[in-house]
Amino acid sequence: MRKILLSMLFLFTATTSFATENKMSNEHPKVKLTTSLGDIVIQLNHEKAPISSENFLTYVNEGFYNGTIFHRVIKDFMAQGGGFDTSFKQKATHAEIQNEADNGLKNTRGSIAMARTNMPHSASAQFFINYKDNSFLDHSGKNASGWGYAVFAEVIEGMEIVDKMATQPTGSRNGYQDVPKTDIVIEKAELIK
Repeated sequence: MRKILLSMLFLFTATTSFATENKMSNEHPKVKLTTSLGDIVIQLNHEKAPISSENFLTYVNEGFYNGTIFHRVIKDFMAQGGGFDTSFKQKATHAEIQNEADNGLKNTRGSIAMARTNMPHSASAQFFINYKDNSFLDHSGKNASGWGYAVFAEVIEGMEIVDKMATQPTGSRNGYQDVPKTDIVIEKAELIK
């Protein structure tokens, strides 16, 4: 199962408490994702994941995520978005970034990590929200199989909206699997105070 889920990550670039290693101070930037299912507020960990956080904020400030969809949702695993528009066209991105998965942050329920291909340093705009603790996605070594997926933020409000995504029927679209049959749109992503 682990190999299948990892392979699936490579194809695409009820609230509980979060693990203590992912907790951040209230001074970290917050971003509100206004989605077609409701609002989600996330808090970035600029201290432990400066490259990923700055990269994400660049896309937010440019309005890149506005009108994108959560294009892959797998119940009890993760919801991935930030790369495709409602026509299922992949958006052009900035350069790929350095993988920060060795920052000590874990892929726990409600954490947000950068999506990437099977190349460790290939993340650009896409991200995913973990539905459960996915420790097999954590950094375990600086090699192709151990780099892991860099956590840079966590959901602090609206995890019930993320959970609602997992109840939506999914199917195939344009050769991709686990695509919600009704678009789950990020209508607006904005930095909030």
